[in-house]
Amino acid sequence: MSYTDYIWDLGGTLLDNYQTSAKAFQHVLMHEFGITASFDDIYNALRISTEVAIDQFASELPHFKDLYKKREVQDLKHPVLFAGAGEVLAAIVKSGNRNFMISHRDDHVIDILEAAGISRYFTEVVTANNGFARKPSPDSINYLINKYQLKQAVMIGDREIDILAGKQANIDTIYFHSADQLDVNATHNINRLSDILNL
Repeated sequence: MSYTDYIWDLGGTLLDNYQTSAKAFQHVLMHEFGITASFDDIYNALRISTEVAIDQFASELPHFKDLYKKREVQDLKHPVLFAGAGEVLAAIVKSGNRNFMISHRDDHVIDILEAAGISRYFTEVVTANNGFARKPSPDSINYLINKYQLKQAVMIGDREIDILAGKQANIDTIYFHSADQLDVNATHNINRLSDILNL
């Protein structure tokens, strides 16, 4: 491993939350409002952002976001990790290096990490409660760089905003994506988390 500090995004990178989130979104549409929508269409919209999905499917539905978030939190009590996530995090720590996380979620993310069995692998988790501007702002990354004097850090994420945030913080980036997604201009592009251990 050529890096000493790994800064992770959560949703779509370690946690396959789009599956869970799309099911919750579809459930609320159907059971609260009687609206049928394609799971794949919801999934693809959520991969862009929650706001895009709501604009597309639920812009006129009262209190939809609150109902959806409540259902999502309930479903995320049983989080699903991408293949190799736990093993990669453990290997990084075993080698004497560190993992950090930056999430746009509030402190509920700590409960998700504990439920997934991976909270012990992180030196610090930065959440929305820290008050930093959302990615692609580099503010949260710069906070970690300054606090922990990171010298060989890399940002890992599944969206372009993760990569842009890393670039603006002047660190290397790893773009994790499924095989059918286009590569972005990151330092590394991977479609298996285990590949990180070979970089």
